[in-house]
Amino acid sequence: MNLQDGDWSARWEAARARAVLGMAAIGRGIADLILPPMAHDSREATQAAGLTADAWSRVVFLEDPVCDGCGAAFEYDGGDFASDRCAACLASPYRFSRCRAACVYDAASRGLILRFKHGDQQQFAGLFARWLGRAAAPLIDQADAVVPVPLHPTRLLARRFNQSAEIARPLARSARLDYLPDALLRTTRTQSQGGRSARGRRLNVKSAFTLTEAGARRVRGRRILLIDDVLTTGATAEACAKVLLEGGARAVDLAVIARVRTAREVPK
Repeated sequence: MNLQDGDWSARWEAARARAVLGMAAIGRGIADLILPPMAHDSREATQAAGLTADAWSRVVFLEDPVCDGCGAAFEYDGGDFASDRCAACLASPYRFSRCRAACVYDAASRGLILRFKHGDQQQFAGLFARWLGRAAAPLIDQADAVVPVPLHPTRLLARRFNQSAEIARPLARSARLDYLPDALLRTTRTQSQGGRSARGRRLNVKSAFTLTEAGARRVRGRRILLIDDVLTTGATAEACAKVLLEGGARAVDLAVIARVRTAREVPK
């Protein structure tokens, strides 16, 4: 081996990097023996930070086949000749092109999401980002940038963090996509969407969002992956998608932690 051609240096650096990683793994192992990781949903020690086995088993994860438009689960795979959209999406498509949700919004997932969203338990952010990384993989593969649904400044001040941004940041980093936390601005402090009809939700967020100058420069001609926590009627995501598309985005897809079982019905 010629020691002057750089081959020895490259091998030395590779061996050094492996040694550093090995020492780090040993360090984590020792630390876990002394202070085992705690489950996010209890004070129970686990092999790795996450949910307890009981909490994990109760979450209804959404697996293919799902509707490409809203992420709703299909009861069965219709084969090559079946539509990739549910009846509601065929009848009245959303403004966003596609959607994926990690799980169903029900009693099991609701408590976890609310603890993250309103309980200041930010340890859930990385977990939910990993869930989305798996569920929204087809959308991530084609995305150019990741945009979180913004909070109004006064609500952000009260809550101290934007739950959508806390998920979007690690998701964008792991996928090596541009992260655009300031692309959208929520200019209206809307009332809670809880308890409102689909029409009421749409009216509540109408004109609530605007595109910032930086956002206008960075979304034009690009496929945007919009991140939110829960999909109910889709009113908030549609309002954001409308602004992004009017600002020149090539397309907008949506990824959420959870979706309700009946986000909307076929119009009658």
